[in-house]
Amino acid sequence: MALGPVSQRASCILGVLWMLSCGAGASGAAAGSRGVGSQMPPQLEIGSESDGIRYAQHQDRPADCWEVRTRNSSEWCHFIWTTPDCQMDSGFLNYLNGVFCVFSSGLLPLVVTLYVLWLLYLFLILGVTAEKFFCPNLSAISTNLRLAHNVAGVTFLAFGNGAPDVFSAVVAFSDPRTAGLAIGALFGAGVFVTTVVAGGIALLKPFTVASRPFLRDAIFYMGAVFLTFTMLYFRRITLAGALSYLGLYIFYVLTVVICTWIHRRQRGEGLSPAGSGQPDRESDPEDEHSLSCSVHSEEYEEEYRPLLPSEEGTLRILTTSMNPLDRRKWRRKSCYWRFLKVFKLPVEFVMLLTVSVVDPDQEDHNWKRPLNCLHLITSPLVCILMLKSGAYGLYKIQGIFPVWGLGILIGAFLAAIVFCTTKNEEPPKYHCVFAFLGFLASALWINAVATEVVNVLRTLGVVFQLSNTVLGLTLLAWGNSIGDTFSDLTMARHGYPRMAFAACFGGIIFNMLVGVGLGCLLQMTSGQLAVKLELDGLLVWILAGALGLSLVFSFISVPAQCFHLGRGYGVCLLLYYLAFLTVALLTEFKVIRLPAL
Repeated sequence: MALGPVSQRASCILGVLWMLSCGAGASGAAAGSRGVGSQMPPQLEIGSESDGIRYAQHQDRPADCWEVRTRNSSEWCHFIWTTPDCQMDSGFLNYLNGVFCVFSSGLLPLVVTLYVLWLLYLFLILGVTAEKFFCPNLSAISTNLRLAHNVAGVTFLAFGNGAPDVFSAVVAFSDPRTAGLAIGALFGAGVFVTTVVAGGIALLKPFTVASRPFLRDAIFYMGAVFLTFTMLYFRRITLAGALSYLGLYIFYVLTVVICTWIHRRQRGEGLSPAGSGQPDRESDPEDEHSLSCSVHSEEYEEEYRPLLPSEEGTLRILTTSMNPLDRRKWRRKSCYWRFLKVFKLPVEFVMLLTVSVVDPDQEDHNWKRPLNCLHLITSPLVCILMLKSGAYGLYKIQGIFPVWGLGILIGAFLAAIVFCTTKNEEPPKYHCVFAFLGFLASALWINAVATEVVNVLRTLGVVFQLSNTVLGLTLLAWGNSIGDTFSDLTMARHGYPRMAFAACFGGIIFNMLVGVGLGCLLQMTSGQLAVKLELDGLLVWILAGALGLSLVFSFISVPAQCFHLGRGYGVCLLLYYLAFLTVALLTEFKVIRLPAL
């Protein structure tokens, strides 16, 4: 996953956070007397008295976690441990405890810097896992199911490309305190992709967009935004609302399938199954939702292909298949690629050890007999340890035998059977099962990492007294959009601007509809009948309005240009995003505010 401009952006973020934390750390002891926290708008619980949800109350409500900065620094740790709002119910690390209890207040700038660096590395883990392990397995599944290109594009491949966004939204919606992160991230990523990425594609390669897919995707995306507007107005999402998101997505998929069938029937063709080849530059516009997973799988194939095609022993196959570094590729790559690869190596090694990858583009479908047998042990172990942040892994059957031990025994038994009944040179007929196993393991890895991302962002919000919405529309949206940005711009540079532009709209429809709908449904499984949205005032409406206006602008201006997008269109989109970001930040820091009624 290329991260070219990220280093510059990261240095700017680090500089700003360092200055803020230095000033905040020095003033922590006297913050209570100056009323620092008085400028922070309280989170509202809004509903109807008839169904038991209390109206917004500013008096006699439990303390919010951000109020820790209004206390003397000697009281920080006690406040964190005794305030229910500061408790982190998910994740492997307690970041709030690390900031306010483990380290002294004088080391706050250093701790914040380490957290930001860790956040960037978590984004790197998300990108590597989704690109090289999650996405190829989804491609293999869609190929084995013989799905048409367009159907695979709007279902499995959209899930692969949007996995970080969807899992981050699901994790954020699991806690009402972080629901603002999900709203900010989904809306912020939507504005970013439909302006910065789409504008960059038009600047790099002016082209004529496919009219039918563009109008279809724009209409559905505006429908999704309008549905979210409605939920924000009522400040809660009911079961009917969550099902409406998923129902709209299903209707979108059916529309894509039916439109493609009609279009190809007019041309005398049928729905062809998804293949493994690269789409042609003049390919059918209805197939442009087969986005970038095929590009990623080719990169995977190049990097992990055995150097010598000759027959090898079992031990040799195991050692070479677990090595994420191609020495010949290392020698011919640039210093920047090597520097980034050093940070990727630990992630890739752990993923190679725990996640199986089935690649239909290879002759042997990436069958590595000893490693795949090892995956039958490690993948179930990862699934057990990653569920509920390891809560199930520590559970003991009748208080005696741990669940993870049972998973190892069953996995070892299956591994022995597979090893004794297969050969190194020929994949078994049931090799496709490993694609489903790899999909499940990589999905749980992404979910676990997304949980840590949400917890780190929430901690930074408490430290700097920033709303979850602004953290979502900036850091979380940028981090989750890095992979899409570079893959789309790379496709445009290589002569596929229509496919890249289709990805800008098709992918984020999946992220919003499935991210919100699935996230709310999972939260309702705990017994809640509605998901309350704790809004951050004017900022949420600015964010939602900006996304709606950007879609309306493209919906009107693209047909007005006869669907030919030039550099002027790209410049307008980039200026629009800069204006939106400026207004959002000014609103967050109370420079722009609504007059008191």
